[in-house]
Amino acid sequence: MKSLSKSFLAPFELGEIVHQKLVGGGCISETRRVFLDSGKSYFLKLNEQAPADFFTSEAKSLEALSIENSLRVPNVMVAERNFILLEDLGAGSPNSEYWDTLGEGLANLHKIESNTFGFTTDNYCGSTPQRNPNMKNGYEFFGQYRLITLSSKAFEQQLLKKKELKQIEFIASNLTNLIPHQNPVLIHGDLWSGNVHCDEQGKPCLVDPAAYWGWAEAELAMSELFGGFDQRFYESYESCSKIDNRWRERSQLYNLYHLLNHLIIFGTRYLGQIKLVLDRFA
Repeated sequence: MKSLSKSFLAPFELGEIVHQKLVGGGCISETRRVFLDSGKSYFLKLNEQAPADFFTSEAKSLEALSIENSLRVPNVMVAERNFILLEDLGAGSPNSEYWDTLGEGLANLHKIESNTFGFTTDNYCGSTPQRNPNMKNGYEFFGQYRLITLSSKAFEQQLLKKKELKQIEFIASNLTNLIPHQNPVLIHGDLWSGNVHCDEQGKPCLVDPAAYWGWAEAELAMSELFGGFDQRFYESYESCSKIDNRWRERSQLYNLYHLLNHLIIFGTRYLGQIKLVLDRFA
């Protein structure tokens, strides 16, 4: 770890760094906890190669998610070209109500509706640019700016064959027959276990969002993609919302977006899962 200078945060009138500790888990940005001469600590994400709007768009996502009666997210102290400095949420062990709190909090977040799909700005899902134009038609939004955009990119990088690209285009053009009507709600956008943090009080917090107004079912589907959450989370969410109890039947369709994203970022080890979805729906 290259040590940051003591005066790294001085231009922002936060004080000088007296100690810094590398924090594991990040695969895109370097993450560390910094301790200042004021006695306060903050969480720093640093990436010298990040696109110009990478951290400012994350700040906008966090700001959108920081609504009353939902889940805690870290306050943004500074968002610059190559780093973002966040409130230090601490770290603890999940309390007895952890999963119930997460389910209820996410259900409350999803009660925030919009007239359009999309977001106030484009952002990033992992390191992949995520387009968020404001659109009335959710099928067109998901089909074009989640499935087609990423599958076209994967094809250009020779990660998908022409047959697979055509299958995805078929799915994108038939979403109205595969997915029920849903109003756009505010979602985290990249909700898996690695993006839910347990704070010092043992409560769940949301971190590393790729927020936009989209389908609640897509959010729940993503939560299942890499192992899933405790069953109490799903029971709590369903008891606090009006979600269709058949949402799992469509999970693979929603997760096709995230599988394509992982294909682009990490390579062909995700291709087998993509083919299973295409064989089922196309």
